[in-house]
Amino acid sequence: MAKDDTIENRVYLFDSLASSYISAASELLSSEDEAVRARAMRALADLAYLSCVIADTGHLSPEQVRQRVLGAAEPAPPERDADDRNGKGKKRK
Repeated sequence: MAKDDTIENRVYLFDSLASSYISAASELLSSEDEAVRARAMRALADLAYLSCVIADTGHLSPEQVRQRVLGAAEPAPPERDADDRNGKGKKRK
């Protein structure tokens, strides 16, 4: 669970980012075109995600945060089954 100060940082950061976005995209958010509104809402959701990532990664370097935001975090090594036999898989009968 995130510490209270991290949650507070998320809220303040999202408030600031969302406020700026809403000011710039108010027409998109109130558009009669459902697809336009949906794109604008996705942008708000992305801002919420960014706020969480940034608030939760104070221990990382700026480059590591950038990679995490872009979804380029290093993948975990694949788990191997005990029956994997050095990558050759199980023998079938």
